[in-house]
Amino acid sequence: MTEDLGFVHRFVPATDSASGQTLLVLHGTGGDENDLIGIGQAIAPGAAILSPRGKVIENGAPRFFRRISEGVFDPKEVRTRAEDLASFIRAAVVAYKLEAGRVFALGYSNGANIASTVMFIEPGILQGSILLRPMLVYKPTVQKDLSGSAVFISAGRMDPIVPTTSVEQLVSLFDAAHADVTLKWQLAGHSLVPSEVRDAAQWLALQRARV
Repeated sequence: MTEDLGFVHRFVPATDSASGQTLLVLHGTGGDENDLIGIGQAIAPGAAILSPRGKVIENGAPRFFRRISEGVFDPKEVRTRAEDLASFIRAAVVAYKLEAGRVFALGYSNGANIASTVMFIEPGILQGSILLRPMLVYKPTVQKDLSGSAVFISAGRMDPIVPTTSVEQLVSLFDAAHADVTLKWQLAGHSLVPSEVRDAAQWLALQRARV
């Protein structure tokens, strides 16, 4: 664990030199830089893992951006936090000698939401994202082109936190930006189910084959 580059984070070097991929793992509310390391390694075997801790503290729980209330956010604050994370990604690419065009995000809940925002405001900094239980938290005022980027969204049909309409709006925004979007609905709530790790790993392997 280190506090360099602006975020407390962990970096796990790649164990497969042929992979070239880096997985940026972004925890949910109350998590930290250790939470998704194991899941990330299961989804992207051999890839480098970069895992920052959210800087915002809500009732003692780390997050990547603040919320006004459940499901209510300040777009300006979300954007500012996403810009901060984008700066961290750029710095980490240089510091750890990563392939800039091979960085994918794996985000759960709050982490998924900051990942989608980074993609909307800084196209190309992430080649793609695996978004687990995301919702729409930021709608860009200017539509940017995400051609060549890919997104895997895994949402829960019985999620008490994320409305179905919010997921559909997020998918529509990615579609409008020309991203390659895969949406998979799970018969689950906000918690993850084991099959999602397998689905995400298969999706990411397909992205690697396309490069």
